[in-house]
Amino acid sequence: MIVIKKNLLEKIEAEAEKSYPFECCGMIFGSIEENKKLAHSIRSVENNFGGEEYHRFLITAEDMMRGELYARQNGLDMIGFYHSHPDHPAIPSEYDREHALPVYSYLITSVKDGKADITASYELSDNKFTAEGISAV
Repeated sequence: MIVIKKNLLEKIEAEAEKSYPFECCGMIFGSIEENKKLAHSIRSVENNFGGEEYHRFLITAEDMMRGELYARQNGLDMIGFYHSHPDHPAIPSEYDREHALPVYSYLITSVKDGKADITASYELSDNKFTAEGISAV
């Protein structure tokens, strides 16, 4: 389960709409308490996939290092990532699975015709994604 402030979820959805028809992406920071991931902040990351491929995203190693530094400086953990799926369901793709890491939450916002629709969260375990609950507070 990931618990995220409503304003952070709204920021992710607004970013997904702004990036349409391309994917947006970013990192989620917080803490883990009693088997719940508590999201305290997010950081948008430039989608570095490049080219005309609109349904892929790439977070570089340099972005990861900056994210880890931000987390350390703010007493947080990196607990997940978010990205959008333009005109596709909020379900991880095979590409998402191939590039995911276990333990992290992966929030996906489906954007239909430029409007954010559904946001769902998943966690990778045994090389498979499992849906995890989202609680917006």
